[in-house]
Amino acid sequence: MIDASMLRSLWAVIEENQATMLLGLNDTDLIQQITQQLENKKLLSSEESNTVSAYLQSRTNLIRELALSRIV
Repeated sequence: MIDASMLRSLWAVIEENQATMLLGLNDTDLIQQITQQLENKKLLSSEESNTVSAYLQSRTNLIRELALSRIV
């Protein structure tokens, strides 16, 4: 389960990324990019990685819609 603090951190990392980069990645690379950034910031442990990856997989369309709205 992902707690509220992790969700805030995750969405903050997504917002930090350039919209064009988010839109240019396929689903697998998008998820890897975000999880890697969370790990680099020491916000995500290896144990949490699978849970966060599954969450991101279910939210890829939302991530892209938000990124697109930042461009338009």
